[in-house]
Amino acid sequence: MMIRPKEDILIAACIKQERQAQRQLYELFAGKLLVVALRYVKIRADAEDILQEAFIKIFKNLGSFRFDCPLEGWLKRIVVNTALTHLQKQPDWQAHTDHELVANEIQTQDYTLSNFHFQELLGFIQSLPDGCRTVFNLYAIEGYQHHEIAEMLGVSEGTSKSQYFRAKQLLREKIIEK
Repeated sequence: MMIRPKEDILIAACIKQERQAQRQLYELFAGKLLVVALRYVKIRADAEDILQEAFIKIFKNLGSFRFDCPLEGWLKRIVVNTALTHLQKQPDWQAHTDHELVANEIQTQDYTLSNFHFQELLGFIQSLPDGCRTVFNLYAIEGYQHHEIAEMLGVSEGTSKSQYFRAKQLLREKIIEK
């Protein structure tokens, strides 16, 4: 998918540091990108900090945008990387290994997500422990593979897989409880 002509003009104006264009870019994408940040942290103020830091990076590096991917995808990747950096700076950041979890089989039950509101599903994701939440977001939502996640987080591939397994298990429990 190529960049839309209006975005092309907007990017050029932002690179020239035109404040009105920067504000327009922010207003165009801030809501969607805040939701991305909220998937990685539990506290809205932290997500807003991540968003602000990401936009500083966006405006600083917009000149390096190559127009070979959708602008929104490029912006989203910056927010995800900023969120990961934020999480890794936290003193309680843990990405421990739970190999036993991978070995345990859990019962699958029929359930549907159509009965849940977006905010409720976001709340379920936010309630996950940091390591599980991060890996779940990277794998299930962002589409990274476990070897990529392991490299990004500085953990083993097995840890990534076990964190994802645990996240799915916890989410199933929360959905079934409702």
